[in-house]
Amino acid sequence: MARARLKKLERSRALRGKTVLVTRARKQAKEFLRLLQAKGAKVVEVPLIEIGPPPSQKKIKSALLHIANFDWLILTSVNGVEAMFEGMRKLRIPVSRLRGLRMAAIGPATRAAIEKKGLRVTVTPKEYVAEAVVKALRARIRDQRVLLLRAAVARDVIPRELRKAGADVTVVAAYETKVPAGAQKRLRALLGKQPPEVITFTSSSTVHNFARLAGTHLYSGALDGTAFASIGPVTSDTLREHGLHAEIEAREYNVAGLARAVESWARKKKS
Repeated sequence: MARARLKKLERSRALRGKTVLVTRARKQAKEFLRLLQAKGAKVVEVPLIEIGPPPSQKKIKSALLHIANFDWLILTSVNGVEAMFEGMRKLRIPVSRLRGLRMAAIGPATRAAIEKKGLRVTVTPKEYVAEAVVKALRARIRDQRVLLLRAAVARDVIPRELRKAGADVTVVAAYETKVPAGAQKRLRALLGKQPPEVITFTSSSTVHNFARLAGTHLYSGALDGTAFASIGPVTSDTLREHGLHAEIEAREYNVAGLARAVESWARKKKS
């Protein structure tokens, strides 16, 4: 029994001795850090994005004040949900104003953030990517007024494809991502000293900023022994755009799935 428990413990701490770099926004990284540390990883945080208000507040204020005029509301991240409710609070718009809308959430975390406010989510696709949102909505939104709240810079898959399907789509930036102060200095110091075994990416923004901030470390061979870990296929595609390869890709496109993928990679390395 003792030997079996020991083996189980060793399996559960497959990342023991591995340094894992987390590039996720600090505000959102807590759960991911906990999952990696529970598996034995030494976690280093260098946030490569931070969430801030959009360049202009005018469009989101207008959209929120007239939100009852829409048939559908699409939210593609927890950040968008939080920005929406914060905007409603400042404008003193009651949550009840949203009850007449049908809502689509890109994944379970986004859905949960909406449901915490007592609202019902009509559609959550099985895969947490824009293409899956389009597939789930395409047959339901002809002649419908759709409000899409998202990051200031994002892929145009959802609005483009839903417009083709006959929807009247309004796209509003609810927030934008920026590079945190001091991120470049911290990242280059880490990569120049002792690169981690794994660098994790939870969005395309983290990849773009990594490629921009890493400097000569990126293609000098300094990272030849480092595995890049991606939260899903879209982020993996972004890595490829920069000439990088996602050795690790999550099957479930969330931080729990990414932590499991990193753990699985570590076990294979040991076997």
